[in-house]
Amino acid sequence: MSEVDVKKIKKYQKLTENLKKELSKVVVGQNKVIDSFIRALFTRAHVLVEGVPGIAKTLLLRSLAVVVGCGFKRVQFTVDLLPTDITGVTAYTKEKGFYVVKGPVFTNFLLADEINRAPPKTQSALLEAMQERQVTIGRETFPITKPFFVMATQNPIESAGTYELPEAQIDRFLFKVLVKYPSLSEEKVIIDQNIDVKPLEAYGLKPITNAKEIIEAQEFTKTIFLSEKIKTYITKIVDSTRNPKKYGIKLGEYIEYGASPRASIGLALAARAEALIKGESFVKPQHIKNIMHEVLRHRIILSYEGMAKKISTDDIINEILKKIPVMQTRKEL
Repeated sequence: MSEVDVKKIKKYQKLTENLKKELSKVVVGQNKVIDSFIRALFTRAHVLVEGVPGIAKTLLLRSLAVVVGCGFKRVQFTVDLLPTDITGVTAYTKEKGFYVVKGPVFTNFLLADEINRAPPKTQSALLEAMQERQVTIGRETFPITKPFFVMATQNPIESAGTYELPEAQIDRFLFKVLVKYPSLSEEKVIIDQNIDVKPLEAYGLKPITNAKEIIEAQEFTKTIFLSEKIKTYITKIVDSTRNPKKYGIKLGEYIEYGASPRASIGLALAARAEALIKGESFVKPQHIKNIMHEVLRHRIILSYEGMAKKISTDDIINEILKKIPVMQTRKEL
């Protein structure tokens, strides 16, 4: 690796530290979630967040948009939300004739709040934007400003009036992040730092980077070295979700469908970003382990029996971690 690359790795590691330090002015705790967001940002990916109301999901994305120096918009998903409310619409007036009114999807950071409250037709309005970074309105196609980052939230404790996300859309999210309650000490700080009392502007958040630097970081992340041994490790992990008996995964009997090749791509990308924010020039097995749950938990589809027995995909992933060895023989490589 060249001296220039080493300097860039240190630069982006320092950028990660600075982002986390600036976010800590507003967001208390949630360090693992912040790491996930930064990894997603470095990989041009999107995040599906699940957590109960009131644990700073919205605040985190708003704050991240500020410190990255990018635009932010929020869409509250409801049962009567239309696809055009997200993407935009072709309008007509006598003076202007036909013209396009762009929707809130034309931004850098988009919060799709409670995405599962909207019907599938509306949810699917995000598919083109998330995958192709463009939106078709009428007969015209418009590019979305880079970087483009979608964070969609789900409330795990309410099912009334909600719609399951289609598998095609779930697969577009690189990570599914579970946001948990803060610790006792963190909650004391939250009481004093109540964001409901003071506006976000009062916390003095400053942009410490910009869109151009983030795009450069995204390109550099792709260059982090991935050895053949690590590729073998990744493919065996994903294959074990499809053929669990082959690897002795006992909980595999509750898997209806295993992960697609997009999971292998996602593990490789996420591991590269994990290596970069840790200041490493190549991917190690531990980097895979660090991001494995977030990449796979929404890509393993449980059978009805598994859901009835309250088996979680995290339980299956934990078993896969124990059963799939890191070291491979030369013949397997």
